[in-house]
Amino acid sequence: VGDVAFAEVSEKASAITPVPGGVGPMTIAMLMSNTVRACRQSSR
Repeated sequence: VGDVAFAEVSEKASAITPVPGGVGPMTIAMLMSNTVRACRQSSR
């Protein structure tokens, strides 16, 4: 599961996020935050 062959890159990569639960929830939260901010700015 995921986008990376963990065994092959674990010695080369400095960080790997877990699947499920990696950075996806943070990405969605920041997209929502930026959407709300843009909406507020455009309505001024």
